[in-house]
Amino acid sequence: MSLGAETIDQDNGFFVRPMVFLETQEDAKVMKEEIFGPVVNINTFVDEDEVAEKANDTEFGLYTAVYTKDINRAMRIVTKLESGTVGVNCTSPTTAHDLPFGGYKSSGLGREGWNVSLNNFLGTKFHSGKG
Repeated sequence: MSLGAETIDQDNGFFVRPMVFLETQEDAKVMKEEIFGPVVNINTFVDEDEVAEKANDTEFGLYTAVYTKDINRAMRIVTKLESGTVGVNCTSPTTAHDLPFGGYKSSGLGREGWNVSLNNFLGTKFHSGKG
């Protein structure tokens, strides 16, 4: 860890300052699991395929953030990420209630949001046959 992680004892409870991890080892727990708190991993990469490979090398996929000055590069990377939500140049974006929310892989149980939640009550059937 490079910065943060101090516990702050305030009158209303205990809080943790944001934590910044720089060039974290790929097998570190903070790189492999979902961390629900003010935590960011900042790692460098050689090419876009390496970014996607490293980001997708986890059993979870709830949220990913991509920071870059090149929006076209960001859009190429976004399509390769196995994540339910991807923020470009932002963290924890606020979304409208009618947009789907949920993760990939072991993150959650599908999608939430009124339009996609209805699919939980529907069945899809494929029919095939000959004359």
